[in-house]
Amino acid sequence: MIAASRKLGLLPPYPFAELERKQAALKAAGKDVISLGIGDPETLPPDFILEAAAESLRRPGIHMYSPTHGSAEFLDAVSAWVDARFGVSVKPIEEICLCVGTKEAIAHAPLALADPGDTVIFPDPGYPPYRSGTIFAGAEPYVLPLTAERGFLPDLGAIPDAVLRRTRLLFLNYPNNPTGATAPEGFFRDAVALARKHGFLLCHDAAYIEIYYERKPPSILSIPGAKEVAIEFHSLSKTMSMPGWRIGWVMGNATAVAALRSLKANFDSGVSMALQAAVAAGFRRGDDVLAPVRAMYRSRRDRVVDALRALGWDVPKPEASFYLWFRPPGGLPAERFVERALEEAHVVMTPGRAFGEAGAPFVRISLTVPEDRLQEAMRRLARIR
Repeated sequence: MIAASRKLGLLPPYPFAELERKQAALKAAGKDVISLGIGDPETLPPDFILEAAAESLRRPGIHMYSPTHGSAEFLDAVSAWVDARFGVSVKPIEEICLCVGTKEAIAHAPLALADPGDTVIFPDPGYPPYRSGTIFAGAEPYVLPLTAERGFLPDLGAIPDAVLRRTRLLFLNYPNNPTGATAPEGFFRDAVALARKHGFLLCHDAAYIEIYYERKPPSILSIPGAKEVAIEFHSLSKTMSMPGWRIGWVMGNATAVAALRSLKANFDSGVSMALQAAVAAGFRRGDDVLAPVRAMYRSRRDRVVDALRALGWDVPKPEASFYLWFRPPGGLPAERFVERALEEAHVVMTPGRAFGEAGAPFVRISLTVPEDRLQEAMRRLARIR
């Protein structure tokens, strides 16, 4: 009998696939749906990046296979940018690896770096691939609750020693998805000290590190000694508005990067060198790319938070990311509120339970649609009482 593997059956349904299914059904019925569910930027990348991509398409050899770990042009550009941005020195070959978007690298990290029966710690609420990658690798998940009372920072001191002795990986994510929280350097210093003490690897998901509004978030690799026990994942989907390009990188501990590179050599064939060349051009322009993106999301954040607060909703203003994370008004259960928003207003939101049980009382709104659509969504949501 043909059937999916038992291991695949252990994975929970990917929550955003269900959102996409419901959205498609409404659109097929002729409804005007506004999706605030998935963080999928609709703005174009900067013109000079598009021009660099078009120009690179005519280069001899550009359409051949890329080195799985990344072209020399891309790796050198990443290394120079990381040094300028964070004051962190990373070697292009030994300490950086291209990835097909950070989702694949995050999901593959437990497979490359943990064995069946090892413990992998990840936050709840958190990005779903932390859990699915752990399960698929046969490792044991241990969830680390994030609470509003602690500013959505985990209590590292509450992890039992018995768990830490079995731990191979600990995932962190700041600026945080879904909460929008940021972490100070002191938190990263504590995390690095804990990892060094117990001999596990910190996996820091820094996908939103350039979408900030108040203080500039640090790289975990800027902490002294961090490269001995940490890797960091960076995404270009958010910062350069290119989610469909599927390009990012992982950097840090050379042994861990080599393990991921070895796994990827067996699983994929890299990313188009034309796209790598275009991204390298973006790095060379630095804040010319990033400052306008931050300004755009700051404006959207402020307008939407003000509009929802005017309705009487209690919506915290996030320090970073392009998400709002809040409890529904009137004491409505989050999943019922999301259903009503879809049915009555044709506005898609994400129920917090999609990110883990600790997220169950919350909903998440994405700010990645154009401002006129955000304003229309706010008008529609005013109907829900």
